[in-house]
Amino acid sequence: MAIDVKKFIIRFVEEARDHIHRLHGGLTALEAGSADPESINAIFRSAHTIKGSSRMLKLGPITETAHKLEDVMEALRAGQLQFSPLLGQLLYRAVDALAALVDKLAETSDSASLPPADASLCEALAQAALGKAAEVAAPVPAPALAIKPVASLPVPAPEVKLKTAETVRVRLSKLDELIKLMGEVVSSHARMRQRLVDVRGIERELVDSAADPHAAASLHRFAQTLKDDVQAQEVLMDELHDKTLLMRMLPLAIVFEPAARMVRELARSVGKQVECVVTGAEIELDRQMIDKLSDPIIHLIRNGIDHGLESPEKRTAAGKAAQGRLSLSARQDGGWVVIEVSDDGGGIALAAVRDKAVKKGFVSAEKAAAMADQEVIDLIFLPGFSTNNIITDLSGRGVGMDVVKQCILDDLQGSVSVETRPGAGTTFALRLPLSLAVMRVLLVEVNGLPFGFTAQYVAELLRVPHEAQLKVAERKAVIIRNEFVPLVPLAELLHIPAHRARPHAVSATRAKDMLLLVLRVRNEKIAVQVDDLLDERDMVIKPLPEHLRKLPMVSGMVTTGKNELVGVLHAPALLEAARRIRHAAVRAGDETPAVARPYNVLVVDDSLNTREIEKDVLEAYGYRVTLAEDGLDGLRKAMDGDFDAILTDVEMPHMDGFSLTARLRQEEKYLSTPIVIITSREKEEDKQRGVQVGADAYIVKGDFDQNRLVDTLRALLG
Repeated sequence: MAIDVKKFIIRFVEEARDHIHRLHGGLTALEAGSADPESINAIFRSAHTIKGSSRMLKLGPITETAHKLEDVMEALRAGQLQFSPLLGQLLYRAVDALAALVDKLAETSDSASLPPADASLCEALAQAALGKAAEVAAPVPAPALAIKPVASLPVPAPEVKLKTAETVRVRLSKLDELIKLMGEVVSSHARMRQRLVDVRGIERELVDSAADPHAAASLHRFAQTLKDDVQAQEVLMDELHDKTLLMRMLPLAIVFEPAARMVRELARSVGKQVECVVTGAEIELDRQMIDKLSDPIIHLIRNGIDHGLESPEKRTAAGKAAQGRLSLSARQDGGWVVIEVSDDGGGIALAAVRDKAVKKGFVSAEKAAAMADQEVIDLIFLPGFSTNNIITDLSGRGVGMDVVKQCILDDLQGSVSVETRPGAGTTFALRLPLSLAVMRVLLVEVNGLPFGFTAQYVAELLRVPHEAQLKVAERKAVIIRNEFVPLVPLAELLHIPAHRARPHAVSATRAKDMLLLVLRVRNEKIAVQVDDLLDERDMVIKPLPEHLRKLPMVSGMVTTGKNELVGVLHAPALLEAARRIRHAAVRAGDETPAVARPYNVLVVDDSLNTREIEKDVLEAYGYRVTLAEDGLDGLRKAMDGDFDAILTDVEMPHMDGFSLTARLRQEEKYLSTPIVIITSREKEEDKQRGVQVGADAYIVKGDFDQNRLVDTLRALLG
């Protein structure tokens, strides 16, 4: 990957100035006779570092001068040369020449602006390194012109300017303390907002008690002034915090560039040819995040080279280029950064994963056979899971992918998703917040208890009437914009007792509706029913104490304006718990009469939630279900397989359900196959179009009833 020189010049200048300072100090010690061997080593290392760094950035004059200085210091270090006042003058001259070149670079930030290295100085240093005369003449000023000075014009004194650095080096520990303190200030501002709420409450009580109207008016003016002050302070604090946090942001190149070198080394060690492609390395993350990213990236690279990419022979036999490709990319998506590690290998062998999971005792053979592809992919994140039959230096120990999941989900408050394509490769996507210093948090209330959710996982907050809930596959669900979304009361999910008294009354309008917090992790959603929204603001999420670290659904704690500790719930863990509850309910309710024979049904819908819910319903009645994520995917799977019935949505990317139905009716094997359209479109013209393209049934999601779906399929299949 080509290096953007200008991007690194400022950093180089500051580091070079530090080393030049050390060189001056070392030479002073040598001149005073107080230098020990380690001091000489330190001078040598500084010259060597300047040489190496400048060579990477193609700063030729600096590289040449530092190289000659390094040679002299190497001779001193090896005892081949003795320090003398004459040699000291030469070394000081060399260090001053380096300082002048670095200052010139700092002014222009352009390597082309550097003057060539001082040839006489470099020659003198080369001779000194060989033990020869170490003297270099100072530059000779140009001869003065024979012109008499005008007495009336005084000769100005030479102007001396002191150069100051544009940046200041600060210890990382001090910077971390500053950002942590700034975060606490922003978070503690909630107490000021709470005082404003308290004053408003006192004002209402004063008015209700018919007290002195002058006192009420004075309190109202005070409350208004306090509100203005709190809001003004909040704006300033937010801006201050944002600028403070920028000080700790670093480019992902810090992680990506060493990782790219590692790819080449690991590929050579296992006899594979791999090209590493890096994009988005300029995207910035909080240093706190970058420090923890190294291990997950390393594990994913090892996995890609060992499991993902085939040997050159296998790739050639499959019609691929002998050289594989492993990509590291990053992009910003709102308040998130998405990092992808992808390869163009053979994809995850799902059959091998199933077999290994059964052999390891993670799942039974029956359960493994019934698992959806995404559930099988999730097995690779289990501790101790590996498809390798032998342990090597690269993999096979069953550790790595579980470390990736734990670090991304627990430590970095992010998520991991996997997309694999047979014969075409695998992509691991890490979705991370920009920083963990302060995060947007929604505070909600359930049965009198407050809970927090980080805003990154909140898709929307909405009220729906109680009548909008459906019972699908033995669980509750709601339809939100053409997709089924599982509905779970948060009190039920967290096993909160229902007898706790509410601290305040609920309006009649709210009593008729449900307040739903829709959480989204990757492409999966869940609607969590809560009682009330308490607040939404930036807060510092503090880690759990040691004895609570094993709570899977709680990721941290925040402090409210009333000094209450509130648990922040981890959305991915909530979705996983809700999924287990739903599957358990489906199994418990699996006493329905099964179909006479296991028909194969294709379900086509671009909503993951809708596909999974319809799959649960059909499998509960004994149908074998294949899922497709859009019309084109559905058409491909229909052509590759044989299905007894097809269920499809209408509004989908690439190919809608009407087009899919019409296209299938052109195929001989699907001329009479039952096709059922399930959509939120309820207009009569839409139903007529469904009939025209060849659909056998049209079910509106708003009127969805699982018994109606099953009865319809039974009638169509005879």
